[in-house]
Amino acid sequence: MKMKISAALLWVSAIAEAFLAIPLIGGSFVISTGYAVLGFMFVLHAVTLFFCFREYSPKSGPILGLITSLLAWFPVIGWALHLLSAIVLFINAAVASRPRI
Repeated sequence: MKMKISAALLWVSAIAEAFLAIPLIGGSFVISTGYAVLGFMFVLHAVTLFFCFREYSPKSGPILGLITSLLAWFPVIGWALHLLSAIVLFINAAVASRPRI
C-alpha cells in the first residue's frame, strides 16, 4: 500500500520539529540560519496542512506548527512549542499512516 503524501509530510515535519526542540543544538541551528529556518518550517507546515485537508488527515499538528513558526522567536517559548509541535505531529503522522479498514 502506498503512503499518502500528507502522512509523509507529517513524518518529515515531526522529525524537523523534534530536531529544533533539542536544547542548544536546535537553538544554535535557528540562530545560525538567521531565523530563516522558521520561515522554511512555516512553509513546510502550510504545505502539509494543504495535503492534510486534501487527504482528510489530522490537521492539529500542522496548525500548531504554523503557530510555532510564528512564535518561536522567543528562546524558551520556542523550545517548548517545538517540543509540543513535534509530539503532536508524531501522533498525527502515526494516525495518518494507519491503513483504513
